[in-house]
Amino acid sequence: MTEQRSIHFSGIGGTAMVAGARLALEAGWAVRGSDNPLYPPTSDMVAALGVPVVEGYAAKNLDWNPDVVLLGNVLSRGNAEVEAALSRRLRYRSLPEWLKEHVLRQRRSVAICGTHGKTTTTGITAHVLEHAGLSPGFLVGGQPLNFEHSARLGAEGVPFIIEGDEYDTAFFDKRAKFFHYLPEVAVVTSLEFDHGDIYPDLAAIELSFQRMLRQIPSEGRLICCADNHAASLAEHAFCDVETYGFSDGADWRGEVLGIEEGRQLLRVCYRGEEYGEVATTLTGRHNLQNVLAAIAVANYFDVTAQRVCEGIDSFIGVRRRMETFLESEGITYIDDFAHHPTAIAETIAGAKTRWPGQRLRVLFEPRSNTTVTNRFFDDLRRAFSEADEVHLGPIYRTERIAEDERLDRERLVSLLRENGRTASIWEEPEYLAQHVYDTREDGDIVLILSNGAFGGIYDEFRRLTD
Repeated sequence: MTEQRSIHFSGIGGTAMVAGARLALEAGWAVRGSDNPLYPPTSDMVAALGVPVVEGYAAKNLDWNPDVVLLGNVLSRGNAEVEAALSRRLRYRSLPEWLKEHVLRQRRSVAICGTHGKTTTTGITAHVLEHAGLSPGFLVGGQPLNFEHSARLGAEGVPFIIEGDEYDTAFFDKRAKFFHYLPEVAVVTSLEFDHGDIYPDLAAIELSFQRMLRQIPSEGRLICCADNHAASLAEHAFCDVETYGFSDGADWRGEVLGIEEGRQLLRVCYRGEEYGEVATTLTGRHNLQNVLAAIAVANYFDVTAQRVCEGIDSFIGVRRRMETFLESEGITYIDDFAHHPTAIAETIAGAKTRWPGQRLRVLFEPRSNTTVTNRFFDDLRRAFSEADEVHLGPIYRTERIAEDERLDRERLVSLLRENGRTASIWEEPEYLAQHVYDTREDGDIVLILSNGAFGGIYDEFRRLTD
């Protein structure tokens, strides 16, 4: 059978979809796409592909009769292109399916999985292997600042570092995306309840991870964090297992040495023997765990400790992960993707470590399918309690959530105030930006937490400080 060489990405603006389109281009496929109206930075990433992209979904977008129609996981029955693909009996696939057959099967797949830390760990690992001369392929669910793009094909037979998302694959395949990733090595950074729209409880998420682990070959490796529930997966592996973290007994154990010249210092031991000391510009204990995971993967591929330490030291970071996007009038504005309570707490702790004694003003957009509800109410209260100020933006798509299930922002603000914190609610992000700007003090750290666009608040701050 002749290999398909033309492909249409329906929903090309998704972070993983645009990365997949880049891989298809590198592999020599003719690529086109479609999506709803896109905005920066996604629109810039799509434009950089240099391929025909249609605004809006329509059956006529598939009239060029591509060999494969790639249906993004945001699409469902009723979408014009979904219906056209079904009616015309076109060959349709999900992105994970296509990656499995046309990218991962020919390479040494390293799946970076877990509730938190996937994107940063994927970026660090890819960079460390690149620095070591392995020229890996990769797909990162964000923009790693050490690379021009978020994805690269890499040659056949080399490591391919892929962010392994536990979210479902497509409307026609409700298994986790990482189920398709053929891992020779799997990293699990953390394991908590999330994605309440597709998983009823933590046990259901654990089962998805266990099924993924069954696909690791016996000569492969599971690398899991020893500091959280991810460690429970070790008993379900059919391969070698290594653990990492700060816990006693971790195979790769870290000891925090402090901060020097803006870098966190970490002493690393491997099974009781000193491995070396690493320095990183990344902030927070959670990022040191991510560093340890990358070290464990690099060691699997026989990268020397010297090369690993050099690679970690030169890793800049990933866009929207504790990224300073603006500095003006003595104020530092930080963008971070954190939306789960644990990630929020870790990010706030990391900010306080990096900027000790400075006022920390946290702006949060309740946007993920679990934080728009009261499911994580107590966890959010605890997570925000360490900030000096907390300002809650509008609940994303509030009309889709039953009133009695919506996050009770009023009660959350009341409890934070009782705990001595300044807290408020804002329905218009531009007014929130104006308030934060008008009440600024020299040395403020403005930490914006959102897994979306937060109503354009980033551009509002740029406008106000211009």
